[in-house]
Amino acid sequence: MSEQILRSARDGAVALLEINRPKAKNSLNDELLAAMAAELAALRSDASVLAVVISGADGVFCAGADITAFDEIRAQPLLSGESGGTFWSVLATFPKPVIAAVETFALGGGCELALACDIVIAGESARFGVPEAKIGAIPGAGGTQRLIRAIGKSKAMVMLLTGDFMNADQAYNAGMIAEVVADGEALSRAVGMAQRIAKNSPLAVALAKDAALHSFETSLTQGLEHEKRNFFVAVHSADSHEGQAAFLDKRAPQFTGK
Repeated sequence: MSEQILRSARDGAVALLEINRPKAKNSLNDELLAAMAAELAALRSDASVLAVVISGADGVFCAGADITAFDEIRAQPLLSGESGGTFWSVLATFPKPVIAAVETFALGGGCELALACDIVIAGESARFGVPEAKIGAIPGAGGTQRLIRAIGKSKAMVMLLTGDFMNADQAYNAGMIAEVVADGEALSRAVGMAQRIAKNSPLAVALAKDAALHSFETSLTQGLEHEKRNFFVAVHSADSHEGQAAFLDKRAPQFTGK
């Protein structure tokens, strides 16, 4: 991994992105978000990458946004643009699975980053929170929207309005995260899950993710129609034919993503 604010590496078909600002507890700033947006844009078109894992250096996922950047935001015209540039929209539309491996803290923008990923795996000592109200702000990267969708209105309101944290077990029981593992094992568990996903049809995985995320944007009726379209695309694909043949032949499928 290169010595940069964002380290990148590969483990087979899995891309590893590590936030590397340990002295700032891996807080997010525009430089880091721009680097992450550029990396995701490159990975989007890289057919050899089938899943992405995001983690933080030195055992900390991300303690939030760099609040020293608030003065720069205040200097901009109201609603002049998206804080963090294009990163949040790039992540929201990224077609491949993204797994967050959370250790220690996922606070403020770090919690929003975890919520924007498809799957979250956390060490047992991890803490999640959106404490912006304590410093006179609110989440600005999807926290008020994704948190309610993840854990429901009442629990989300407690976190948003009090700034209180959830521990890993509470976050798991609330539905915010997928797994709790021993401290220090979130990354290895996330990579293992990403590798299992990478063995499946890339096209089917992308279509399933697309249909699932579409449910947040539409009614149930519209969502079911979207799912049906994706289903027919999947079953007419070469991967579907290969998967069916491999199952009947009792062999491992050789998917091409087509």
